[in-house]
Amino acid sequence: MAGSQIERAFSVVETLAGEPQGLALQTLAERLEIPKSAAHRMLADLMRLGYVRQNRDNSRYQLSAKLVALGFRYLSSSGADVIQPILDRLAQDSGELVRLGVIDGTRQTWIAKSQGARSGLRYDPDMGRDAPLFYTASGHAWLASLSDDEALQMVLRQGIADPEHFGPNAPRSTTELLGYLQRARERGYAWVEQTSALGTSALAAVVRRPHAGPVIGVLSIAGPTARLAPERLQQLAPLLLAAVDELSAASQASDLFA
Repeated sequence: MAGSQIERAFSVVETLAGEPQGLALQTLAERLEIPKSAAHRMLADLMRLGYVRQNRDNSRYQLSAKLVALGFRYLSSSGADVIQPILDRLAQDSGELVRLGVIDGTRQTWIAKSQGARSGLRYDPDMGRDAPLFYTASGHAWLASLSDDEALQMVLRQGIADPEHFGPNAPRSTTELLGYLQRARERGYAWVEQTSALGTSALAAVVRRPHAGPVIGVLSIAGPTARLAPERLQQLAPLLLAAVDELSAASQASDLFA
């Protein structure tokens, strides 16, 4: 891979973030398409700085807890304590997973969640990744706030994953996607059933700065389709939109929506 040393170092960190069991040096070098010697030098520097450690049992390289600690330090000082109670209340009222994504340029990244399901089926994907725009409720909600041309440009910029990984009701063309977006504009929120995965459903709405300002985030409720039938999704919509209004007001007191 091309890029500066700092770009390569962050690529190492991002790659290891998806491998909690760690990676061997050779595997990491192959993933990043860089010489083994270059990967070893970067790992040595990251270990010296405390961001990476080497497992004594299998010699694999893993992220240390330092990055997690930095993340929590940032959240604790950025107004997350204002945001989290709103997510917790919506999760309790809905009994499902609630996620908040923030808009950062051309990316929507899930940064906070609350799980309302205490038993039975649970839908709880990892935080910290970008919301896929083409087939998720969170993606559709954001895209629906844009013009059709802007939405399609955003999708093409992010890229579309292998359709084999989509749910059975995912849009199969840009024309179908635009149909989803039009329905989201009419309702005021996006609503999907089994688009991102078989057996999961979700609804999502954008969070704006107060007084109809720019979109700064997306709030969603997601869970098993067995519990989130169309009637249930319709019942949850007012709760979602009320929480969106609360987040809009709270955004003035939180740096998470910078």
